[in-house]
Amino acid sequence: MVEYKIRHIPKTTPYNRRPGYSMTPEYITIHSTANLSSTAQNELGWLTNPNNKNVASWHIVVDDKEAIEAIPLNENAWHAGDGREGTGNRRSIGIEICESGDRAETMQNAVEVVARLLKQLNLGTDKLRRHYDWNGNPCPRIMMANNWEGWKGFVISIERELNKEISEPSDWAVEAWDWGTEQGITDGTNPQQPATRQEVVTMLHRLVAKDIIKPIPEPKPSLPMKR
Repeated sequence: MVEYKIRHIPKTTPYNRRPGYSMTPEYITIHSTANLSSTAQNELGWLTNPNNKNVASWHIVVDDKEAIEAIPLNENAWHAGDGREGTGNRRSIGIEICESGDRAETMQNAVEVVARLLKQLNLGTDKLRRHYDWNGNPCPRIMMANNWEGWKGFVISIERELNKEISEPSDWAVEAWDWGTEQGITDGTNPQQPATRQEVVTMLHRLVAKDIIKPIPEPKPSLPMKR
């Protein structure tokens, strides 16, 4: 699993690179850095570099080793090129994918980060956008080959990651889930789906039947009050 770091740039960063407008994300916009030697740490440093005079920023950058969040996800960033009030700039999270290092590792890390965000925001892959979709900029350039087939493959990989997350328990629940399956308390399917009341009652019934927990005892009759 990719290491995710939060390294928010100061609100005083020059050239309005952390504008601070509140945002409820409705989309996730994918970019690539167009720099063959720059890492996630390099990109973070460039945001606060006084020699950088661009009014441009992003929320998350991903390379083959880590993902770094530079701007809170409930604030906007200038990344989509669709204007001060544009949907891309004001209602989407901007993710930069580094072009340096191990490309396969970088792409897998990006897939994990995006899938996690979609799940967190309760969004589907239909809410993914390329920089190109907002203003025609040919970005992310690493997905431009074969008439954007690279983009389609990226989206499919994210859908597979989302399905994988649904069909497998979270890391913190693996031990308990395996135990429950071995004990016959659950059938081992749909670990991340909500349970109906009948499913909850059935699991409790199985726990009692296996003498793992004791049934709730009958309440004792209350004694009459003395006068």
